[in-house]
Amino acid sequence: MTALQILLVISSIMGAILMGAIIPGPSFLHVARTSIAGSRMNGVAAALGMGFGGVTFAALALAGLQVVIQQVPTLYIVLKGVGGLYLAWIGWNIWRSAAMPLAANEGGTARGRASFLRVFGLSYLIQTSNPKAAIVYAGVFAALMPAHMPLAGVLLVPVGVFTVETLWYLVVALVFSSHRPRAAYLHAKGVIDRLAGGLMAVLGLRLVYEAVRR
Repeated sequence: MTALQILLVISSIMGAILMGAIIPGPSFLHVARTSIAGSRMNGVAAALGMGFGGVTFAALALAGLQVVIQQVPTLYIVLKGVGGLYLAWIGWNIWRSAAMPLAANEGGTARGRASFLRVFGLSYLIQTSNPKAAIVYAGVFAALMPAHMPLAGVLLVPVGVFTVETLWYLVVALVFSSHRPRAAYLHAKGVIDRLAGGLMAVLGLRLVYEAVRR
């Protein structure tokens, strides 16, 4: 393959991944709420967590995730159920804390770093707890990745995925951490948290239902 052909393949894969990221789901809800309820830096941490989650899916897809799931369909059912329960638990915690006042930002470099890492870790787990995203990645790679992709192209794919996922969620973080969205959130925290938590829980329970129904 020529360099131009490699770039065209990677561009098509990144375009498909971007379209999937733009569709609102648990990841979008989490980044938006984290940015609006916390700080812009929290939003950046969340965006980075989503980016690394995307790289995890890309690595699994490159390793042949789709083939494994086809050979062991029970694995997908288990992942779906566990991931759904985790998302529902996150949603329940958001709902339960809706009536609590928003904690003031705490100073101190050490605590700031810990908070950044906590947000990053939670965001990574939320991104990777949705097995449907893994299937989307596997499907996109199966459809668009050539059978004999040069090593340089294979190595560029995770870099592209990280860039696309992170940049999209950075846009979300920047928009929702601006003054007006934050003021609106502070004014209606209880309603917004219950709505976000309820949607997150419904998305998680839907995954559990689909897993049990099989």
